[in-house]
Amino acid sequence: MKLYIAVLISFLFVLLSMPIFRFLAFKFRIVDFPGKRKMHRTMTPLLGGLAIYTGFIVGMAISPGVIIKTLPILIGSGLILILGLVDDMRGLSAKVRIFVQLIAALIVVLFGDKISLLPRSWWGDTIEVIVSLVWILGITNGYNYLDGLDGLAAGSAVINLSCFAIILFITGQSALFIMTSLLAGACLGFLPYNFMKGRSKVFLGDAGSTVIGFILASIALVGYWAEGDMVKILIPVLILGVPIFDMVFTTIMRIAEKKIRTINEWLKYAGKDHFHHYLFDIGLASPGAVIFIYFTSISLGLSAIIISHAHPLMAFLAVMQGFIIFAMIGVLIVLGNRNRRPNGEN
Repeated sequence: MKLYIAVLISFLFVLLSMPIFRFLAFKFRIVDFPGKRKMHRTMTPLLGGLAIYTGFIVGMAISPGVIIKTLPILIGSGLILILGLVDDMRGLSAKVRIFVQLIAALIVVLFGDKISLLPRSWWGDTIEVIVSLVWILGITNGYNYLDGLDGLAAGSAVINLSCFAIILFITGQSALFIMTSLLAGACLGFLPYNFMKGRSKVFLGDAGSTVIGFILASIALVGYWAEGDMVKILIPVLILGVPIFDMVFTTIMRIAEKKIRTINEWLKYAGKDHFHHYLFDIGLASPGAVIFIYFTSISLGLSAIIISHAHPLMAFLAVMQGFIIFAMIGVLIVLGNRNRRPNGEN
């Protein structure tokens, strides 16, 4: 079947089935309640992620050959989805979440692929496995952090997936290209409901944000992005620059302000101190903050596409461009921090 038909099926499945998932979320109380650390003011269903993943799998089922080639990613992402659903329904400890996420990441690293830079040796292989696991866990949780404003995580995913898809198409990596395109289509089908108001609104939930982050991290790890070792690492870093920056900068700020001291506290801590919150603090309304981040992701993604077949010098210049962008963002964050209320929370 033509790819565009499969993508359309994934898109339409999510778009048309969302009322069913919303009904199930209310029926089984899989909802998010308002709170002082949250932006919404009404009880909101959390099964958007399950709808996206189901639509994604429906599209994948049309191409069984792709399933075989991407099986480690599918198995790992399925485990992440189940973990997120249980967490959305009843809550799980940070230790349980990180343990299951580690198992899912190991499935991809040991049976899919890993970062390959160091000389072949036991110590080189060990370091590469560790770095690969940290990458998957970091992006998985980074996307969870990014899910703080309407349309932010799912919309950013569409942008990130599209950038990866362009390079995958150019380089003839058909299996990953199909997987990336189908997930983008499913995310697009969800977006209208995430932007809606009142009881029609649906959230991704932890299941949705983490499974999207996991698949993106895995695609970045498994895909072939460039010939040069440095360039092939920089391309995924540029495309996923926003969640990486948000996670790293927020972690540094929390440590500096002594809000967290351990990995367990890092996983459990929830506060309005992410990139999008700071943009909100300095005067951007929620849609404006989302659009600002969209354009930041597009700018970085275009740079990544340009350098995929360019001289290493171009890669260096693209990284410098990314550094300048995030330096400006850092200034905005500092300004936002100064405008916060005395108690540090809104």
